[in-house]
Amino acid sequence: MKLDDAAAHLEALGNPTRLKIYRALIRAGGAGLAVGRLQEKLKIAPSTLSHHIKALVVVGLVTQVRDATTLICHANYEVMRELVGFLVAECCTESAEPTDTKTAA
Repeated sequence: MKLDDAAAHLEALGNPTRLKIYRALIRAGGAGLAVGRLQEKLKIAPSTLSHHIKALVVVGLVTQVRDATTLICHANYEVMRELVGFLVAECCTESAEPTDTKTAA
């Protein structure tokens, strides 16, 4: 993942409402959640919910599928895994203590 992409994903998740939406979709699993159910569950006004879902869709964290008249939102688990992988890829790589070359006399 590129740094700019990771920054865009993190920026989208930096809003508390969007983070709540995303976490609800993560918990929902592969079945996702209908927008109406998401609204009921999180008690978010329809226009506010739409605005925040759009921001998550634009950066690729959420996908939407229409099933007849119902719009179902899904967390994009591949992007989530890439983002987490990006964040931990270099974990502790610079924390190794240099070996003490002095010997006790």
